[in-house]
Amino acid sequence: MHCAHVRDERTRDSGHRWTDPSASFKLHPSDSYIELAHIQRGDRRLRRIVVHRFSAISIFVSFFCACHRQEPATEAKPLTSGIELAHFDRSVRPQDDFYRYVNGGWLKTTQIPSDRAEFGSFSALAEESQKRIRSIVEENAGQSSQSQDPGQQKIGDLFKSFMDEKKRNDLGLRPIEHELARVDALTSKDEIAPLMAHLEATHVRTPINIYIAQDDKDPQHYIAYLGQSGLSLPDRDYYLLDEDRFRQIRGAFSKHLEKMLAMMGDSSASQDSAYILELETALARKHWTRVDSRDSDKVYNRFEIGKLKTISAELNWEAFLKGAGISIPAVIVSQPSALAGFGEQLRETPLPIWKIYFKWQIVSEFAQYLSNPFVDEGFEFSGRILRGIQEQRPRWKRAVAMEEWALGELLGKVYVARYFSPDAKVRMEQLVQNLLKAYMQSIESLDWLGPETKRQALIKLSHFSAKIGYPKKWLDYSGLSISPDDLVGNVLRAKQFRFQDDVNKLNKPIDRDEWEMTPQTVNAYYNPSLNEIVFPAALLQPPFFDLSADDAVNYGGIGAVIGHEIGHGFDDEGSKYDSDGALSNWWTQQDRQAFEARTKALIEQYNRFEPLKGYKVNGALTIGENIGDLGGATIAYKAYHLALNGKEPPVMDGFTGDQRFFIGFAQIWRSRAREEAQVERLKTDPHSPNEFRTRGPLQNLTEFYNAFNVTPGDRMFLPPEQRVKLW
Repeated sequence: MHCAHVRDERTRDSGHRWTDPSASFKLHPSDSYIELAHIQRGDRRLRRIVVHRFSAISIFVSFFCACHRQEPATEAKPLTSGIELAHFDRSVRPQDDFYRYVNGGWLKTTQIPSDRAEFGSFSALAEESQKRIRSIVEENAGQSSQSQDPGQQKIGDLFKSFMDEKKRNDLGLRPIEHELARVDALTSKDEIAPLMAHLEATHVRTPINIYIAQDDKDPQHYIAYLGQSGLSLPDRDYYLLDEDRFRQIRGAFSKHLEKMLAMMGDSSASQDSAYILELETALARKHWTRVDSRDSDKVYNRFEIGKLKTISAELNWEAFLKGAGISIPAVIVSQPSALAGFGEQLRETPLPIWKIYFKWQIVSEFAQYLSNPFVDEGFEFSGRILRGIQEQRPRWKRAVAMEEWALGELLGKVYVARYFSPDAKVRMEQLVQNLLKAYMQSIESLDWLGPETKRQALIKLSHFSAKIGYPKKWLDYSGLSISPDDLVGNVLRAKQFRFQDDVNKLNKPIDRDEWEMTPQTVNAYYNPSLNEIVFPAALLQPPFFDLSADDAVNYGGIGAVIGHEIGHGFDDEGSKYDSDGALSNWWTQQDRQAFEARTKALIEQYNRFEPLKGYKVNGALTIGENIGDLGGATIAYKAYHLALNGKEPPVMDGFTGDQRFFIGFAQIWRSRAREEAQVERLKTDPHSPNEFRTRGPLQNLTEFYNAFNVTPGDRMFLPPEQRVKLW
C-alpha cells in the first residue's frame, strides 16, 4: 500500500524527475523516497503510477508466499495467531486509538536509524533486498573481466567507479566541466531550448519535464507529455508559504546555494544564490497544486506541435522537441498555465541569470558523484535540514542504489534466479484471484451503484491483469557503455540511455510486457492505462510474519494491500479509465454524483486528522490512496469470510478471528518519521501518514465496531450516517 497507482505520480508535482536513489540529498520531491525504494526507470515514467513508499505491501506479500512455501513433510505444527503481542500498548483502549493499542509498545521503544528519515515494519525487508543486491554487485566487482559476461562486467565496473573515493576527490568538479561549459557557451535566449532538451536527456532539472507514456485517451499509442518542473525544493509551498518553518528552510536553501556556487568557483555566489531563489519562486507561483495536478481530466491537454506557441511564444518549441529526439504531430501538456509562466520568466529574466540557474541544476544533479565537499554539503541541506536525517548513508548503500537505477534489470535477472521461488509466483496469482472474486461480489451487492455502471465496473474487473515477480523479457543494456574509472561518465551515459529508451517507444506498438519497477524493488503499483497490478519479486519473501500464522492476520495484511492495489482501478482517478485503459466516462451521471458525494465525505474526514500540531492531512491530495485503503480493508474482510466457508474461526491469544483480522491490518502500518520528513510528506505525498491509514479505514467499517465493541463516546466512533462505504 505504499504501492502504486498509475495516475498520481505523473501529475502530482512539478519537480519530480528521474530519481537516482544513490543520492541522499537531491533537491526535488522524490528525494523523500530515495532511501526507501530502488526505482529503476525513475519517476519520469513513474509519474504514471503512484509509488507508495514501501509499506505493508512488501510485508504482506512476503508473508503470504512464505506461509504457502512447500516445506519438508513433517508433523504439522499448530497455527499461531500472527499477532505481535509485544508491540501492544495495553494502557490504550482499542476503542479509542486502535493504532497505538496494537503498535504503541513498538512506537515507544523503536528509534529511527540515524541514516533514515523514517522507519517502519517494512524497513527490514528493504534492508534484506539491499544486502542481497550488494552481494551480487560485490561478487561481480571482484571477478576479472575475462571470467564475466558483458552484463556482469557492467555491474562490477559501475560499482568500482562509485567506490573509488580517492579519484572522485582528486577530480573535484572536473567531470562535469564540459556540461557547465555548454551553459557558458550560450550567447542568446534562442539557444535555451536546445540546451533544455539536452539537459532533459541527462535528467537535469529544467522548467519543463518530458516523459513518454501511453496516451491517456488513446492507450494503443505512446505520446510525449510535457509538465511543470524546475523547482529545487520539494513543493511550491516551500517557496510561497509565509510560515516560520518554510521561511527558515528558504533561508537555509539560500545559504546552501551560496556554498555550492562558491565551490563551483562563482565569485558572486551570494548575489547569484538570491537570483536562483527569486527565479524558482517566480516559477513556483505559476505551478499547479498537487491536488489539481492529480486530476486526470485537467492534466490532459493535447496540443498540436504548431499550437504550442499559444502557450508561450518565448520558447522555440520545435527546437526543444527536436533536441530531445521527439518527432510526433502532437503532445500532451499537463499544466499549460505553468508552462506559460515559465515563458514569462524566459522573456523577463536576463540570460546571465538563466545561465546561473542551469549551472546550479547541473551541479545539483551530479554533486553526489563528485568530491566529498559536494556530497557532504548536499547531504547537510537536503538530508539533515529538509528531512531531519542525522547521518549520511554508508557509501556501499549509495553505490548499490545507483546500480539499481542504472542497471536494474541486469541485477534483477540475477536476483530472481537466486532468491525468487516459482511457487511464490503461483501462490500470489491464486491470492490475486481470490481478491478479484471478493471485489466482484462486492460490486454486485452495492446499493448505491446502478446496473449499467455495475456492468461496466465488472467488465473492467474482468480485464484486470497481474504481473508477478519479474518481467517476461529483460531490458537489453548492450548499448550502454560502463567504465570502471569514469563514474560521472557512467552516470551520464546511463541517464541518456534511459531517456533514449523512452523516446524510442514513440511510433511503436505498446509494450505490454514492460515493467516500471525492477524485480528487487520493494514496492508495487497499479497502471490504469494497462489496467494491471504489478508485484515485484522482492515483495514475495519473509521475514515479517509468522510462517504459520492464522488466516485472519494473513487477510488483514495481505488481503488489504492487494485489495488496495485492485481498488486503485476504482478510486477517484482510476475510475475514470475504462477496461481498455482509456480515459473515458463509463459512469452514468447519477452514479458518478453518488460516488463523488462519498469521496467528498471521505476527504472531509481526513482533513480533520492532525499528525503534527498545525499540519493536517490534505484529504483532497490523499483521496485516491484513502479510497484504496478503505476498499482494501473492506474487500479483504469479505475475502477472509469467504475463505472461512461458514466455519467459526478459533479464538487465539484471546482474540476472535475478526479481531485478529483488524490487528493484522494495524500491524502492517507501524512506522515512525522525523518531523521534517513528516512535514514534507504532508505537503507532497498522496498517502496519509500511516497512523491514519489505520484509523481512517477502520472508523468507517461497521465490522470493526462489532469486533471491538466500539460505541458512542469512544474516540474511534463515527455515527453510522457519517461512515463512508465505497467498494
